Amino acid sequence: MNIILHEPEIPANTGNIGRTCVATGTSLHLIKPLGFSLEEKALRRAGLDYWPHLDVHVYESFEDFLEKHPGAKIYMATTKAHKRYDEPRYEPDCFIMFGKESAGIPEEILVEYEETCVRIPMNENIRSLNLSNSVAIVLYEALRQNDFSHMQLSGSLHRLEWKTE
Repeated sequence: MNIILHEPEIPANTGNIGRTCVATGTSLHLIKPLGFSLEEKALRRAGLDYWPHLDVHVYESFEDFLEKHPGAKIYMATTKAHKRYDEPRYEPDCFIMFGKESAGIPEEILVEYEETCVRIPMNENIRSLNLSNSVAIVLYEALRQNDFSHMQLSGSLHRLEWKTE
């Protein structure tokens, strides 16, 4: 799986998304301009000590991304979509793109991807969810559809053991 952040503005959101990507084995693709430096403390603090383990790629523009990933299947997460995020069948190598916090994905891009635009249902009197929450919601649906491939599916207690029947 791949997450694309188009011109992210808030370092803490990108740090949280980076941590989610590390936890899920997902690559993170950042499209400039970024609203922060990749060396910023807030970014690293949100990503904790996971940031060095993140598979992150940075692009100069959306066109630069497309040149480096010709034929990529891209789903666009936007409040303007017709389809819910749980309707498509996400491919294991697909890209899910999210826009900047203040404006989302530019409409000039969205109109080219109408069939793969998806939305998270929410009440009409709210503009959008937090970016890192939105990424987690859509990403985990895509991972669920792919049976959480390559992910740990059970856990264990630290000091005690689970009682099994």
